[in-house]
Parts: sequence; C-alpha cells; structure tokens
Amino acid sequence: MERLKTQLLLLTSLLATTLCSAQYTEVINSNRPGLSKSAFSVGTNVFQLELGPYIVKEKHTPLQYEVSGFGADFSARYGLLFEQLELNIEGTYQNDTFTDNRSAIPLENSRGNFKSIALGAKYLVYDPYKNSEEEKPNLYSYWANRKFKWKELIPAVAVYAGVNFDTKNNPYTAAGVEGISPKVMVATQHNFVGGWVLVMNFLKDRIGSDQSDFQYLITLTKSINQQWVVFGETQGIQSDFYADNLFRFGGAYLWNKDFQLDTALTVNTKDTPSVFNVSLGASYRFDMHQDKEIDNNNSAEDEAKRKSRKSRNRKNNFDEDGNSLN
Repeated sequence: MERLKTQLLLLTSLLATTLCSAQYTEVINSNRPGLSKSAFSVGTNVFQLELGPYIVKEKHTPLQYEVSGFGADFSARYGLLFEQLELNIEGTYQNDTFTDNRSAIPLENSRGNFKSIALGAKYLVYDPYKNSEEEKPNLYSYWANRKFKWKELIPAVAVYAGVNFDTKNNPYTAAGVEGISPKVMVATQHNFVGGWVLVMNFLKDRIGSDQSDFQYLITLTKSINQQWVVFGETQGIQSDFYADNLFRFGGAYLWNKDFQLDTALTVNTKDTPSVFNVSLGASYRFDMHQDKEIDNNNSAEDEAKRKSRKSRNRKNNFDEDGNSLN
C-alpha cells in the first residue's frame, strides 16, 4: 500500500506541470505576441530580450498627411532578488517619412526618434495558483481536469511603476513634452482550461505632462498545438494629444524552450489617422535560474508541489516540451 502511495505521488509530480507557485517557467515567458504585459515575471536570474521590428503606414484624411516607415518595439527584462520582482526597460523607436499633401507639391519630412522609452519594475502582488491545493490533477478522470473551475475567474495581479524619458522636440510626442515623467500600470492574468490565457493591462502614462494618457490592453491567446499559439488584442488610447482603438491579430511559434518567434497585424477603424502595421518579433532568454536547495526532510508531496510550479505562469501556455497546457 505504501509503495502504491509513493508511485501515485511520483505520477502526480509528473502530471502537475500545469500548476505554479512561483514565477520561473521551464520555457520562455514572453510578453509577445501583442503589447500587453504578463502579470508574471521571468524568474530570478533570468535575462530576457524581446524585439519586434515593424513597418507602418498611416493616412490622416482630414489633415491630408501620410506616414510611411519602419520601427521596432524592444524590451529587456531581468528577474531580481525575488521571484515576484522584475526590472525592465522597454520602448519603441521609429523612422519614417511624413508627407504633407495639402499643397500642390507634397512636402516630405524624414523623422526618427523614440516614440517611447521607459525604465521600471513590476511586482506580482497576488497569485491565485500559489500553494493551491485544488489544482492537483485527478489521476482517474481526464474530463475532471478539463472542466471549468470558478477559481479561474480570479486573476493573478501585478503592479508596475516606471519613468519615461522623452527628448526635446520629439516629433512623436506633444509639444513641450520632454524629460522624465512617471508611468504606472496594473496587469491581470487569467489561465483558463484548454490553453486559453487572458491578459489585461490598465496604465496611466506620462503622468503630469501635456501628453498624460490612459491606455488599456486586452489580449486573449490560445495554444493550438505543441508549438503554435494564436492571439487577438485590443488597445485603447485616450489623451488630448492622441486617441485611438487598435486591433492586433497574429501568432507565435515556440522554436525551443528559450526562443520564440511571432508576427502580428495591427489596424484600426478610423481615418484620423488610419493605421496599418505589420510586425515580426523574437524573444530570447538567458536562463541562469537555479532552484533553491530542497530540504531532505520534505515529503514526496512537497517535492511534487515544487516541481509542479514551473509552467503555468506563461502568457502562452506551453510546457517545457512545447505541449499545450490546461
């Protein structure tokens, strides 16, 4: 009987890879695809780079101008001191040609600068999956493990605080915006059965400046097989300088446990201006994470809990072998 119990506990440790009680995951935890930020960090001693070159075309019908060019979204993330804490620097650089069509001869102006660049820190304040006893898999029923659980309606919650750095006479910001300004955000994340993940961000940017705006991002991802994920995202921006509702669609491919590729299309539904954006992105991590030493007096059940934490926190639900989770 005791041998059977031990075998069941070992089997539980293998099947429970969809659980978590910490930030680190066996496969890369990228904020891409999309622009929303996961509630979870990359894990201690993990350094991660995320880059997304794009092409952009805008056309403002009432003001009769066009914008055509390219740019790149970038982010560097590092897990420091605590599993819940992440330091990051992120931004967008764009180079384009602004064409004024109001005169008989169009006037072109070449531009290039950072649309945004910010340094900040994110901290997970609540993790509904941590130390969860309800999340143990049912060893006798496949359907019991797939059914909806009311607890899934409770999200993981993280807070972010950072500062923007804006240069003088930046063509992508409002007149007079320069120097340092605060930025705050609340990020939530739901992990549903079937490989669905819902991430929501609510942020206030450039607080106290002439371009203080409120933004929200809502991203829904779905893992469809061992390596692919698809997503849809909506982004709302509201300020006196610029307002828009953007929609993104695309997917990501898990190349290996430390490398991910993605692509996305961004559009809107207005002409002040209209937006068309195509991006290709990549994420790569330098994994220097080490688990804490295990107490030899821990039970087999405690060991199973430790092992089970390693995959659930991702924005895209893949396990360490590339399999769809949940």
